[in-house]
This record gives sequence, structure tokens and C-alpha cells, in this order.
Amino acid sequence: MTMMRAIGLMSGTSLDGVDVALIETDGEEVRVVRSPNGYLEPLGPTGYRGYTDEDRDLLRRALVDSEGVTAREDRPGCLPEAEAFVTAAHAEAVEGFLSDNGLTPADIDVIGFHGQTVVHRPDQRMSVQIGDGAALSRRLGIPVVSDLRHADVLAGGQGAPLVPVFHQALARASGFEGALGILNIGGVANATLIAANGEVIAFDTGPGNALIDDWMRERTGRPLDDGGRTAARGRPDEPLLAWLLIHPFFARRPPKSLDRNWFSHKLAGQLSTEDGAATLTAFTARAVARALDHAPEIPTRWIVAGGGARNGELVRLLNYHLRAEITTADAIGWSSAYLEAQAFAHLAVRSLKGLPITFPSTTGVREAMTGGVLARPDD
Repeated sequence: MTMMRAIGLMSGTSLDGVDVALIETDGEEVRVVRSPNGYLEPLGPTGYRGYTDEDRDLLRRALVDSEGVTAREDRPGCLPEAEAFVTAAHAEAVEGFLSDNGLTPADIDVIGFHGQTVVHRPDQRMSVQIGDGAALSRRLGIPVVSDLRHADVLAGGQGAPLVPVFHQALARASGFEGALGILNIGGVANATLIAANGEVIAFDTGPGNALIDDWMRERTGRPLDDGGRTAARGRPDEPLLAWLLIHPFFARRPPKSLDRNWFSHKLAGQLSTEDGAATLTAFTARAVARALDHAPEIPTRWIVAGGGARNGELVRLLNYHLRAEITTADAIGWSSAYLEAQAFAHLAVRSLKGLPITFPSTTGVREAMTGGVLARPDD
């Protein structure tokens, strides 16, 4: 199959900014370069357009206003303003990326545009990512595939996680053998479990960085717990953790997905800043460990990506609770920061070619199916 040059765009539940990544893929395999030590070199250039405090405030208000959404087309409150902003911010991110890398729109075959999730209610067959794919395509002059979750949710799937098919491609390219776990810790954490025979199961494990970030923002004004240093100085509240982990979500058999707003940092209540951070960090790690209750084969190796891979205290706790080899994505030539953006580039090419992007073992949809809506500049 012919390789295509695809850009993936991701703005996650952490609300930090727009990730941009370029890869070459045919929808099945990704083009990689292997370094002398056997690990992969970076798949392609990456870029980032950070959000300002004002931008994040708008998106947080949009999340609140989205509670009034009863149909996918609803845009109550500030959602129209937020959707226009998301589209423009992603356009600016791509324009800056192309300029920085000496590329033109003609060099890119397709863009995978995730948008910003404001509603995720698969039980109501609804998942809403704001952002106008058609407007983005017209502005950039590049075909755009967006709305990648809707078809799956409409067919009864969870609409998440979407990245496992890309995780599989990377694992094949890396030549990994044996049971492997790939953990992406964004605002919400999700795991892809690949058995030694190649079978895959994937699901959201629970909160990722979102609760920790919200706690730090409220208590200190800082957007995150840098390196997990605040949590490392605190002591987890064990009774609170025990209560949190009996939430029905953790006992539910996968596939399953989690809305960012199902849990709140305010659960840490009147704890000190350090103890609250320690408790919420431990919650993320122990929720991942609970995921092993559903693993058909316990991974002997885990690869950790996403913002959580930079949280040293969280990685330490994962080492303790998972009792397996833990490697960050960056350490093996993958990308901790841009893995999801790369995945959406891969998904866009699969969508163009009519290949499935969701599967019964990853989202719970009845049969493997493709998804996404294609917009071309002249549409």
C-alpha cells in the first residue's frame, strides 16, 4: 500500500494546548527509522500551540455549558465561541508547524482532527467534539477527517479509546514480543493490552492528569504538579482512596470509557495541598492497577505515554503497583507527548481507506467499523 503523509491534531482533556504530529503511514504500518541501539527514531516532526489562561478559561466554561447539551447539534452558552476558537487554534497550530518545517499544504495528504471533547455519554449514544472540520479544511487547503468517534457511539460502542490500532502498529514496528501494556495518561488514562498472541483489549482505566491538574490549579495557581514533586511530599488519604476505588466504573468489564467529569478534584476536600496531590496521584496509579482485574494476560512490560509520563511520582507508583518493567515512550523512541496526535494521523488515513478504526475488543462496538467525516477544501 502507498504511504501517505498525514498530520494528526490532538487537544485533550488536560486543556493544555494543541499537539501536532506528522507521520507517514499506509493505514496499516507506520514508516520508522531504527537507531543503532535498535530503538525507533522519532516518527516525524512535531509541534505545539499552547493555550493561554484565557483560552483554558473559555474551554472550562464550555465544559460547564455542555452539561445542557441534549443533542449532538446543541451549542448552548459559550459553546459556539469555544468551537470557533478550537477551529482557529488548530488552524494556527498547523500553519505554524508547516512554516517551521518548510512544508506546504501540497506536501500533506490528510489531517486527522480530533477536536475538543465537551460531551462523552456513550450510554446516550452521544459524544461531542467541538471544532469545524470543514472550516479547518477550507482555511488550510488540506483534506481533514474529523468526528472520528460518532459512528462508533451511534452503533452502540463506547467511542473510546481510539488509539489501540495505532498502538498495535507501533508495537509491530518495535518488534515487541510477549504481553505488553501501553498506558496513555492524559486527562483520562487509557490502556491497550496486547497479549502474546496479538489479541488486543483496550479501555479507559480511570482519571489521568485531570484531577491532579485541577487540584494544583485551585490550590497553587500552577497548571500541574511538575514532576509529581508536590505529591511526593504528601501522604495519601487511604480511606478516601478505598472509597473512590469502589466506584462501579472500576468493576465494570471492558470495553468502557470515562467522561472527564465523572470524578472531581474536590473529592480531596480539606486535605493539605501535598496530601491532596498525593491522594489524587495514587488514585490514578491504583485505578491502572485495578485494570489488571480485566486483563486476559498480565503484561510483563508497560510503555507509559502522555503527560503522566513526566510525573516522576506517578511513574514511581505505577512501578510499585504494576510490578512489571515500566518504560516511558520517549525512552524507546516513541513519543510520550505526541503519541495521541500521531495516532489521529494514522486514524485519518485508515478512515480515508475505509479501514476499521474501532473494534469489539476496544470500544465494545458489535463489529469492527470505520469512522470519521471527510471534508475537502473545495467542498
